[in-house]
Amino acid sequence: MLTRKQYELLRFIHERLKETGVPPSFDEMKDALDLKSKSGIHRLIMALEERGFIRRLPNRARALEVLKLPEAAAPVVTRPATGRFTPNVIEGNLGKVRPARPDEDDDARMVAIPVMGRIAAGVPIEAIQAKSHTIAVSPDMLSSGEHFALEVRGDSMIEAGILDGDLVLIRKQTAADSGDIVVALVDDEEATLKRLRKRGASIALEAANPAYETRIFGPDRVAIQGRLVGLIRRY
Repeated sequence: MLTRKQYELLRFIHERLKETGVPPSFDEMKDALDLKSKSGIHRLIMALEERGFIRRLPNRARALEVLKLPEAAAPVVTRPATGRFTPNVIEGNLGKVRPARPDEDDDARMVAIPVMGRIAAGVPIEAIQAKSHTIAVSPDMLSSGEHFALEVRGDSMIEAGILDGDLVLIRKQTAADSGDIVVALVDDEEATLKRLRKRGASIALEAANPAYETRIFGPDRVAIQGRLVGLIRRY
């Protein structure tokens, strides 16, 4: 499964190789995909290489080989066309806490929360914009508003008690306070779970593991997708 940007980059590289026999430069790829930095291209190329769509040739500058194309004629888009990771597939009362009735038992009050895919707590990976299943959560673990869950991959938040394989419960919101643990979308491409710090006009995404450095961005490069409100761990 490819994201829209991964598919666009793969097609661009493929068409350029067909036309000229030479892969495009990183600047050309950045401009073609309308990205703000070449780091986004690096991440996309790594993702395509990991999925077996391209191969980087050794000992040759910017040498790329397309190994295969997706079977479908159109890309599988895992986020809306805007590029934002916005879990808008939540329907009806799914993911929302409703007032309890006096005659309800604990089981009847459980809230169905959609699990939206995986989130990186480490090296950024794509967050998947597709509901895989739902989990039943006690309303006592939730706040008001809409919620979704994500499976954690990585160890960058271990000192905050968030481990690889945990399910984090996220309240959907676009703003957060400094110190909150949030789902942050960087450059409309990579979603990650980090602690938010506001440093003047800049935004810092802070890990809870000394092995990872704090990343600092301009405010136009980071979009808040939600705030951590709970965690579920299976043993």
